[in-house]
Amino acid sequence: MFEKDLNITFLLDFYGDILSEKRRQVLDEYYNNDLSLSEIAQDLGVTRQGVRDLIKKAEAELLFYEEKLGLAKRFREAGEHAAALREMSSSYVLPDEVVQRIHALEDCVR
Repeated sequence: MFEKDLNITFLLDFYGDILSEKRRQVLDEYYNNDLSLSEIAQDLGVTRQGVRDLIKKAEAELLFYEEKLGLAKRFREAGEHAAALREMSSSYVLPDEVVQRIHALEDCVR
């Protein structure tokens, strides 16, 4: 048995459309729908080992994209910065436009 890496669900949101339909489907069933390897294998008409191999290859592909592009990391960092800005803005009197832009930024990265 192998442990589920919940970071993969986050990467799937970013890079899922780049994966093949089958790889995307298998990861979605496994991570988002919490189906077992056996359940997925039965649905696809393949072996349990075949499903495990598909998952491992798809995970590796997602990790490769993140390593090369870093979009998920930058998205998380933008969210952290937006939250910090929102917190800081509550301590100061800022123009309404600045506050609105901070709120809009934070809404974008949720």
